[in-house]
Amino acid sequence: MGIDLPLIWVLIIAFGLMMYVVMDGFDLGIGILFPFVPPGGDRDVMVNTVAPVWDGNETWLVLGGAGLLAAFPFAYSVLLSALFIPIVLMLLGLILRGVAFEFRFKADEGHRPFWDFAFAGGSYMAAFFQGSALGAFVNGFTVTGPSYEGGALDWLSPFSVFTGIGVIVCYALLGSTWLTMKTVGALQGRMIAYARRIVPVLLFGIAVVSLWTPLAHGAIASRWFSMPDIFWFAPVPVLVVATSVQLMRLLTGGSEGKIPHAGPFMLALFLLFLGYSGLAISLWPNIIPPGVSFRDAAAPPQSQGFALVGALLIIPIILAYTGWAYYVFRGKVTGREGYH
Repeated sequence: MGIDLPLIWVLIIAFGLMMYVVMDGFDLGIGILFPFVPPGGDRDVMVNTVAPVWDGNETWLVLGGAGLLAAFPFAYSVLLSALFIPIVLMLLGLILRGVAFEFRFKADEGHRPFWDFAFAGGSYMAAFFQGSALGAFVNGFTVTGPSYEGGALDWLSPFSVFTGIGVIVCYALLGSTWLTMKTVGALQGRMIAYARRIVPVLLFGIAVVSLWTPLAHGAIASRWFSMPDIFWFAPVPVLVVATSVQLMRLLTGGSEGKIPHAGPFMLALFLLFLGYSGLAISLWPNIIPPGVSFRDAAAPPQSQGFALVGALLIIPIILAYTGWAYYVFRGKVTGREGYH
């Protein structure tokens, strides 16, 4: 029995994208929360919680894109043609926040508000256009022969705008729970209060998407409510509700003086994973919705095998240095004193 190279590459790309969303999600969430925190020391603490690790998070995005090009060049060409505008705007947002991240610490007090605005604006741009691209991906693309046949603005729809806003809310929850874990005192209390407000908003967004998607896409509705797929999908909404209840319980305990540590952040990550799994269940095995499977879009086995050697060498290295960085900079951040 041979190695199923297309399946292995789908798993690698899915893993890379999930790691990017996890790693960069709370990073972007900090910028999303910036406008709700008064200028001053608290903003510096927020940025310092990710200062040692933030610039390595995009590694996973590069891995996902490079893997798509190497293993599924047809999907790469179609998806980049269809999503060119939101991808470029997302990258501009990431560049803007990256520049602002470095310059805000070097700016004088008169210019600091500008760089704070740029940091927050870049975070909102990146998050919104990631979500918009996701919504367009769920809606599907018009493909004729070997090329994308849709228009430049076909990605823009009410559904993609809603999913863009939904990703902003999701990242805000990740950012607030990350800061709950990494900060102390008044800033931690503020983040606990924000997280408690964000959870119901996120649940509302999940409910709307869960209704909107099957109503707009009959194929997805058939997949959700047909046998045996319903057994895979049915646990997802139950786990979403149970996780949200537990998250609110921990956050309420924190506001009453029992300061939570990693619990809220891990539960927020689990909510994100549940959404990711629901997306996979809805679209599998299509890599270009609504009708091009990953096997139809796969590169020749020789190309996939050659690229797989490099991926299997580099992924453990990325995991090792990422894990080491987070281990070294574990603990709380307080003011300008650094990590404890």
